[in-house]
Amino acid sequence: MIATLRSSSRSLPVHLSRAILLSCLLAPIGLTCVAQAQQPATETLDLDMYARIRHEGIFNSHIMEYAGGLFDDIGPRLTGSPSLKKANDWTRDQFTHMGLANAHLESWGDFGMGWQQIGTSALMTAPATATFLAQATPWSPATKGQITADVIAIPELKEEKDFDAWKGKLTGKIVLYGPAPKIDPDAVPKLEHYDTAHLAAIGEFPLDGYNGLREQYVLPDDPAFWEKVFKQMAFKEKVSAFFASEKAAALLVPGGSGGVIHDDTGSSMGWFVYRPDHKQPIAEAVIANEAFGRISRLLSHDVPVKLALDIQTKFTGDHEPGMNTIAEIPGSDPALKDQVVMLGGHLDSWIAGTGATDDGAGAIIAMEAMRILKAVDAHPRRTIRVALWGGEEQGIFGSAGYVRDHFATLQYSTKPEEQLIPEFLRQQTGPVTLKPDHALLSGYFNADNGTGKFLGIYTEGNQAIGSIFEQWGKPLRDLGFTTISQRPTGSTDHVPFDLVGLPGFQFIQDPRDYESRSHHTNQDVYERLSEPDLQQAAVIMATFVYDAATRDQMLPRKPLPHPELVEQRSKPLEGIYPDAVKK
Repeated sequence: MIATLRSSSRSLPVHLSRAILLSCLLAPIGLTCVAQAQQPATETLDLDMYARIRHEGIFNSHIMEYAGGLFDDIGPRLTGSPSLKKANDWTRDQFTHMGLANAHLESWGDFGMGWQQIGTSALMTAPATATFLAQATPWSPATKGQITADVIAIPELKEEKDFDAWKGKLTGKIVLYGPAPKIDPDAVPKLEHYDTAHLAAIGEFPLDGYNGLREQYVLPDDPAFWEKVFKQMAFKEKVSAFFASEKAAALLVPGGSGGVIHDDTGSSMGWFVYRPDHKQPIAEAVIANEAFGRISRLLSHDVPVKLALDIQTKFTGDHEPGMNTIAEIPGSDPALKDQVVMLGGHLDSWIAGTGATDDGAGAIIAMEAMRILKAVDAHPRRTIRVALWGGEEQGIFGSAGYVRDHFATLQYSTKPEEQLIPEFLRQQTGPVTLKPDHALLSGYFNADNGTGKFLGIYTEGNQAIGSIFEQWGKPLRDLGFTTISQRPTGSTDHVPFDLVGLPGFQFIQDPRDYESRSHHTNQDVYERLSEPDLQQAAVIMATFVYDAATRDQMLPRKPLPHPELVEQRSKPLEGIYPDAVKK
């Protein structure tokens, strides 16, 4: 799940939702909504198949075997890394072993530098000895073996003139950069479950612009905001270049407390550090907030601190290809087999843990759902296609590339001020250009919110789908699946589908300790998984994609977005405001 910039990666920008609404408003002036097949009032459910899926998924589950192979054996799967390539190959082979058709890897484009952490250690040698929790930041260069050096504390630098105060003072020093975080001694418990009241709130459609519920991850709809954020990220590149030019030995930043080390691109010295032309010039690690605070306090009292630091990393190429793992169960109905229902999650992860909950859980839920459907000898009328995406954490690259190559293309702003912003956050400027397969995708179902059970599903404002999902979910209520929300959610792999007018959905998951402990941290490991919750999620995923693949009609769609008209949203529209002044 993209969330590096969440507090300041998670929704598609609200202007895109406005574009969807605008496309219907524009019908009177010649832009019409997409034609839809008549939907039945009552869904036909195969309750025998519901029971078979449930029995297979709960009593014959293989999901923890997939977890052991992917998390314990292969480990963390940073985009472009040798481990992600190994995971792509392994998941392809697992799909083949299940008996799925057309299991293969598909490129979504050139990513950037391959990189892996070999090992990182931080030891205080003076004024006392201590072992500190530490992790290399993604795409950090290595130190020259273990270095032992004095530490110097430098506050956060805001502009280039701030460099002057530190010139000539950094040679051979380990830089402790930024303020020491304050740690709450009365922190709330790590584990959280959605109760009935909270689920009811999620189920209520908001009238406040989607504010108020953090689990929706709705990002600000303000280009100026993102320009400011990424201008700050770009300045971090200048800071690291300054430290390197002053011959500092390494850089340390705070990374989390209570035994949890949070480590993603938000800690690196720039967003685009995975690109060769943005390569970070100085070795960097995150250390525990408690260690950072101890060092900071000592230095503030003029007590010299010396560390033995060893950051071991390896680069494996400047232009590593990005890959998705794809496989399918072919449709059995001659009239419908060319239509497709998709499911998936992202296979890439960060590197501090083993990527078990973000989003290894979503990947193995999708794998297990496909295994269940094969095990119960399902014969869906439409083709069911699973996709395990790469590059989600850096910009939803894998799913966006797949949508671009198969379904539709988008146009983004080329304004100079927006070039510092990742493409998926830039203003869209042109119409959605459709490809023939756009008409053949019924829907995509995604999992990317940790290990918690599926408690419901977001419809992304698709009013027509709500009653369908209600009927599909009714026989699953005893498993805890209760909430159908018209709200949107974002910052993960259903978003590229929704952006081009295709039904893309994310499930509502019980949060457990995803946000508080495992998300992008060293605690994102096998032990954070809940086996019963994963089994339940795989059963519901398998059931939903089976229902979508066997009903007579494709899933209803929202109107096709018209992002090229968003800039006109504040102007009077001819035909809608008859008394508007015409120039």
